[in-house]
This record gives sequence, C-alpha cells and structure tokens, in this order.
Amino acid sequence: MVGGEAAASVEKLVSGVRQAADFAEQFRSYSESEKQWKARMEFILRHLPDYRDPPDGGGRLDQLLSLSMVWANHLFLGCSYSKDLLDKVMEMADGIEVEDLPQFITRSELMKKVMSRGDSPSFDTGLCCFVHSCFPFPHSLSKPFHN
Repeated sequence: MVGGEAAASVEKLVSGVRQAADFAEQFRSYSESEKQWKARMEFILRHLPDYRDPPDGGGRLDQLLSLSMVWANHLFLGCSYSKDLLDKVMEMADGIEVEDLPQFITRSELMKKVMSRGDSPSFDTGLCCFVHSCFPFPHSLSKPFHN
C-alpha cells in the first residue's frame, strides 16, 4: 500500500502547485512576455508563503507583487532602484535562472566611456544634418545646424 500512498502524496503536491500557479496567474501583466512572466511567477511562488495576507489585511501580498515587479523591471527593462531595494530583490531571486537577458549600460557608464575616448557628448553635425533633412525648418531657423 506504500505505492498508493506515495502516488496520492505526489498527486496532492502536483495539485497544490497547479493551484498556486493558477492563483499567481491573476497577477500577470498584459505587457509581460512569456519569458518575463515565467521568471516573475517563479519569484512570486517562491515567496508566496512568507507574504500571505493576514486575516486582518495588511498588504503583504501587495508588497510581494511590488518586489516582483522591481526585480523584473530591473532585469528585463534595465530600471534602476536604490541599492538597498535592489540588494533585497536580488537576494530574494537568488537561484532563479533566466536565459538571454538584455544587457544595459547606465548613463554614468556611457558618459565615462564617451569622456575616456575624448569625445564630446554634444550633438555631432551628422545628427544635425539628419534632423534638418527629416524636419525641414524655415531657413532662418536652420542656420545653427549649418555652422
């Protein structure tokens, strides 16, 4: 009878996982790709037991959903947040594998790179000519573009 008990336990576990996934599905954003949602759902399901709302409310679930969005926005969109907040969500997400993440460069990193090459961070004439050809201005306004 041990085999029957094991099968029943596995079925109960699978059923619980399905229920948790169905519960989490209501929090998917319409703009999330399958890849983004899969990663964020894993984040949510991993921490759901610790963030269940107490009977009197309290908003713990809202906090978890917010943390999951911070993590996903940082990972997939390159959004930046305070160091403490990023440290917290990255620790919470430790072990969640996401493949083919986009690579982002911060404004500070970009400026350092430009300045180290000795380039001027101002517009170059190529851009000005492009702007002028795409958006023709009256001759009197276009003179600064052709100095």
